[in-house]
Amino acid sequence: MNKSVKSRLLAVSAVASLLALSACGQDAGAADANANAETITVEHAQGSTEVPANPETVYSFDLGALDSLDSLGVEVDGAPTAQYPESLAKYGEDSVTKIGSMKEPDFEAISEGAPDLIIISGRTAGAYEELSKIAPTIDLSVDAAAPVESFKEVSTTLGEIFGKEAEVEEQLAAIDTKIEETKAAAADAGTGLVLMTSGGELTAYGAGSRFGIVHDVLGVQTAADVKSEGSHGEAVSFEFIAEKNPAHLFVIDRDAAIGETAGKAAAAVLDNELVDGTDAAKNDNITYLDSASWYLVGYGLNNVDSMVGAVQAALVK
Repeated sequence: MNKSVKSRLLAVSAVASLLALSACGQDAGAADANANAETITVEHAQGSTEVPANPETVYSFDLGALDSLDSLGVEVDGAPTAQYPESLAKYGEDSVTKIGSMKEPDFEAISEGAPDLIIISGRTAGAYEELSKIAPTIDLSVDAAAPVESFKEVSTTLGEIFGKEAEVEEQLAAIDTKIEETKAAAADAGTGLVLMTSGGELTAYGAGSRFGIVHDVLGVQTAADVKSEGSHGEAVSFEFIAEKNPAHLFVIDRDAAIGETAGKAAAAVLDNELVDGTDAAKNDNITYLDSASWYLVGYGLNNVDSMVGAVQAALVK
């Protein structure tokens, strides 16, 4: 083969190689584009929904999910008007799109915002179908009958949607450790009763209730067989509290949680001889929980850690 022919063959080979590399690059780019356009099938309380992976514009009515996303560094663009605890105060600011109240969505504002994902839970569950017409909507309600298991499932789902699986796993492991420590402290701490005050009235919550984490998960022995249905506890009297004589009282002020200033503060409601005669009062074991965190936020990654920590601190002080 003469030098001229050989040179032409080498040139053709080089061009072919460049074209092959270019094609590979195009294939890789297409693969990246497909990955960015990926959707995730999310199983939730009201069915199954195709959700874009790592959605850009997110609206959340569920404050537990909002708390979890905040802990994971995920920006939430729209949130309801609410009495936020200090940990989530920034979501009450004007820079965050207001999408209605926690029970009544502002469909017009939501539609104008064109979110890629809407997250709801119990308080807005009835609006699921209407919201689903605007954008992919998922109901991440936590099952009160199995709160920790359900909370972990919801947290894992959020991790999968936003590519934060490792972070979620790490935070859940830390919460598990704190739960075990709290259960150990509860073993010898005596009985406990969870109370909520609202408009001067008292409601008690026991195992299996919306605040059942204190008993079902953290192991505090129940001071009374409290009846509960759904999110409602049992109306009780000061005489009831005196009779059951709990070693610990855990108190949630609903009026403070919803920004209602007309009613008495929980401490004022419980300031009477019947409550003062209980072991909880005598031993300074009346714990006033962060009402907004317990009543409004509930099961979020940061918030559950704080809730468990509050009970643990009450038991070991």
